[in-house]
Amino acid sequence: MQRRRWMAMLATGTAALLVISGCGGSSSGGGGSSNSAAPPLPDVAMQQSVGQGEGELDLINWAGYAEDGSNDKSVDWVHPFEKATGCTVHDKIGNTSDEMVQLMKTGQYDGVSASGDATLRLIYGGDVAPVNTSLVPNYATIQPFLKDRAWNSVNGQMYGIPHGWGANLLMWNTKSVHPAPTSWGAVFNPNSPYKGKVTAYDSPIYIADASLYLMKHVPSLGITNPYALDSKQLAASVDLLKEQRKTVGEYWNDYTKEVQAFESGDSTIGTTWQVIANLVNSDKKGLVKAIEPSEGSTGWSDTWMIAAHAKHPNCMYKWMNWITSPTVNAQVAEWFGEAPAQSLACDHTSDKNFCADYHAADKAYSDSLYYWTTPTTHCLDGRGNVCTDYSDWTQAWTDIKG
Repeated sequence: MQRRRWMAMLATGTAALLVISGCGGSSSGGGGSSNSAAPPLPDVAMQQSVGQGEGELDLINWAGYAEDGSNDKSVDWVHPFEKATGCTVHDKIGNTSDEMVQLMKTGQYDGVSASGDATLRLIYGGDVAPVNTSLVPNYATIQPFLKDRAWNSVNGQMYGIPHGWGANLLMWNTKSVHPAPTSWGAVFNPNSPYKGKVTAYDSPIYIADASLYLMKHVPSLGITNPYALDSKQLAASVDLLKEQRKTVGEYWNDYTKEVQAFESGDSTIGTTWQVIANLVNSDKKGLVKAIEPSEGSTGWSDTWMIAAHAKHPNCMYKWMNWITSPTVNAQVAEWFGEAPAQSLACDHTSDKNFCADYHAADKAYSDSLYYWTTPTTHCLDGRGNVCTDYSDWTQAWTDIKG
């Protein structure tokens, strides 16, 4: 049930230079941090009950997460929600994680579909509230491997409801790239035979892809978490990416552009998402292949978070339960092209092979990914306050791209 029409709404955007300094509180493992050296959390109250909806709901979300039939009449889970709850939905498309953080700081929105490169900024900025999962009945059957993770919880407290997830894969044109690559080294080769046709994700968080590669190939750097880099480790990652810059033909954050680039031949190898590979091959069967390379992959897990001072908190709680219900979460996952977070969603996908293709119930596959997590001064690997933060990464990304 994958579609392209809604993707035309995506804009490339320019990442705002938003800062998070001295924040953090997550370990590199599966759960939220219990490290007492982490800075204190802002004092934001957690809701204790859900009552009658307030009649309105203001959301910030990725395009495709709040479909109301305007892009495809057959794809609509917003109007049924409005009918069931009386909460009229107004959604604002966020083009980048940085833009979403900036918008949430205005106080005009009730909730956001945040990726892991935004969540800790929102938590430690006091922009979102802890979530009372007992008020979201569908949380009980969310995949356990997505709960209490470093990007959606702190000290065992969830700050949102997992929505969907996926991996950042290595993709190549099977007709042009030989032999078939097995390592990220294929995109970090300064003497690449595919110079000018290498593509990479356009975001400061892509620095983690370079640090993951160095973690596996240059152990002397001491990298144990690709999101926990001291100044020396960040410098090494930046150097690698500056070398890669010489071979990159295009950076992307609107994935329709990567689909078009591979179909036209402008790109032949680079980082991708499974949905992109599927879309390319739906038009040109067998043209590309995508894998998780030998070093592993970074990935994303999106989380619905409620604003610290939401004007319509009851409607937001109702939305979080609705969007993670089995039928709706299946609809969103197929439309967007990601693994659903709801364990019961796979019984409701129109494509019965969908969940297998996206590894939706595969804990081992999920555990192999290094999910986007906001870099913070307080090291996510437990070393203390010696790491670079997101503002450092943002400046480094500007330097890399020139």
